[in-house]
Amino acid sequence: MSNQTTMTEFLLLGFSDIRELQILLFVVFLMIYLAALVANLLIITAVALNLHLHTPMFFFLMNLSILDLGSISVTIPKSMANSLMNTRSISYSGCVAQVFFFIFFAVADFALLTMMAYDRYVAICKPLHYETIMNRRACVQMAASAWISVIFYSSLHTGNTFAISFCGGIMVDQFFCEIPQLLKLSCSDTYLGEVELLSLSACLGLSCFIFIIGSYVQIFTTVLRIPSEQGRRKAFSTCIPHLTVVSLFVSTGTFVYLKPTSSSTSVLDLMVAVLYSVVPPMMNPIIYSMRNKEIKAALRKLTGWRLFTKNKMSIFLLLT
Repeated sequence: MSNQTTMTEFLLLGFSDIRELQILLFVVFLMIYLAALVANLLIITAVALNLHLHTPMFFFLMNLSILDLGSISVTIPKSMANSLMNTRSISYSGCVAQVFFFIFFAVADFALLTMMAYDRYVAICKPLHYETIMNRRACVQMAASAWISVIFYSSLHTGNTFAISFCGGIMVDQFFCEIPQLLKLSCSDTYLGEVELLSLSACLGLSCFIFIIGSYVQIFTTVLRIPSEQGRRKAFSTCIPHLTVVSLFVSTGTFVYLKPTSSSTSVLDLMVAVLYSVVPPMMNPIIYSMRNKEIKAALRKLTGWRLFTKNKMSIFLLLT
């Protein structure tokens, strides 16, 4: 297969060739996927139905849960299907879709985490102006601008990647289609354009990270000036979940892309890929629900109401 016009499919890296292990991996991934699905859907439903959570912080959290749902749905279902059917193939169009949506959800995630840092900065450092600055219209505009700009950004990356000629085989050294692994299959200098774009992306990501760090420096400086210990604890409690999620996102991504590259992909490389592509979408709702009192109360109310209506319906059916 000399170029992209004759390329019809790619072969993804499998976790194991042993059939029993493939079935086991299918079950494990299914449990992880369902856990992430339920957790994120609970967050979305709780925020949407609870009027007390219609604030900027929870508006961004709901958007984050939507992105996490999309992010984990890009990689896990295809890997599960391949394990179940004992195959490693993915169509050319399927690979294009994976690249586009993986970039879209990952970049939108980080953009949203940056906005959430700004929200916490305004809430703690400029509380008197919070409702004016972070009004409903401003929040919707910020979220919409992130979603729209990331669509163009993902399209640019995906177009650049699949404009190159692939003549290094069809084996992708990853369990999903990933740009660095696809660039290894290039046999021309056209991939340099995508490398330059990736370098620019790294600079933009670093800028967002510096903005988040700068915001938290200002936040911690302001919080430490609060005279009461209870006030300081309350202010810190609204920041800890977001800071934990940012740390998880940045640490896993940094570890993957800054670790030494090897000619062959090891089991460790696959585990690391699972770590940064699967763990954050699954852990984010858990972190927020464990550390945030409002979310915990809303989830208790939501699940309690569901159980109550279910029991009420059962009693009604028995009586009739």
